Amino acid sequence: MPHDVVAHVPARRRPTAWRRTIGALLRREREVQGLRLTDVAVRARLSPQYLSEVERGLKEPSSEVLAALTEALGLTLVDLAQGIVDALGVPAARDRGGRPVLALTSSPDGWGRSGAVAVPSVPTGGPVLRAA
Repeated sequence: MPHDVVAHVPARRRPTAWRRTIGALLRREREVQGLRLTDVAVRARLSPQYLSEVERGLKEPSSEVLAALTEALGLTLVDLAQGIVDALGVPAARDRGGRPVLALTSSPDGWGRSGAVAVPSVPTGGPVLRAA
């Protein structure tokens, strides 16, 4: 190759805040429970190497992997989602009764344009799940 031609080398992608946050939350929970990486990997039916990459924010886990990991740690996906909201400093939305609302939507404004409903997740006034 001539010396004046520069080969294009793609820049290494930096982990997104989403991946880093998920990984950090999963690692923190694992460590709080005193579990080894291999303990959780076996419970979730993943390789320890893959779990390590998820915890370091290098891999973006699928919804199935996240479900397996949260179950292996005794968490729910809602627990993980709330941890992400808290870690990223997103202000908690509240319904008219003052209960926290977790928005699950793909709309740019975070609430959806049509069909959004607020449904109490527990009848005792717990968090509300709002989906578009």
